[in-house]
Order: sequence, then structure tokens, then C-alpha cells
Amino acid sequence: QVHLVESGGGLVQVGGSLRLSCAASGSILSFDAMGWYRQAPGKQRELVARISRGGSTNHADSVKGRFTISRNIAKNTVDLQMNSLKPEDTGVYSCNAVRYTTSYWGQGTQVTVSS
Repeated sequence: QVHLVESGGGLVQVGGSLRLSCAASGSILSFDAMGWYRQAPGKQRELVARISRGGSTNHADSVKGRFTISRNIAKNTVDLQMNSLKPEDTGVYSCNAVRYTTSYWGQGTQVTVSS
């Protein structure tokens, strides 16, 4: 069984920072790619950032320059550093991992940015 557990969410003011962490059962290197998605109430879930097994990264245009996805091999986590947070960043952030054709999801962590 694959389990993904997110942590680090919370309430932060505009311009603040948060660091999210995704801990995985088994090695994070066993996945073809991992990433962070977010979903605001009444809106579709969107990709925030992803990192491949080889370490290449992609970030959504809306977060480029503010968010950075990375991995910590020693801790076996994929992290998302979020800086200069805006109200539109508010939502449930979920960790995703893909292996072959199977996609796995964590239960999500709430991020709320207040003005």
C-alpha cells in the first residue's frame, strides 16, 4: 500500500511563507514523478508543481518565482516552499505520486492566506 501524508499547512497572512512536506511510504524514488496540487472551494484541482524521478521540476505559471518544489532524499519527502503568499493561494494542497499508470494521493492539508 502506498501512503502519502502531507504536513505544514495552516493560516498565514498575505506575504507570508509556509513549507509543506509530503512523506511517502517506500522510497520517493520509486515513483516516476511526484507533485503538489491544490483545490479551492468550487474550483477544479490544479497542478502547482511537480518533480520527476530524475529531479527535473515544473511549476505553474501562477506560482513561478514564489513556490519551489524540492525533495529531501534523506528524509524521503517532497517539499513545497511557498513564499509571498497571496489570498488566491488558499486551498487544500494535496501530494500526488505516479508510478506507471497509477496515481496516488494524500488526504491534503489546508492552506489559508488571509488579507
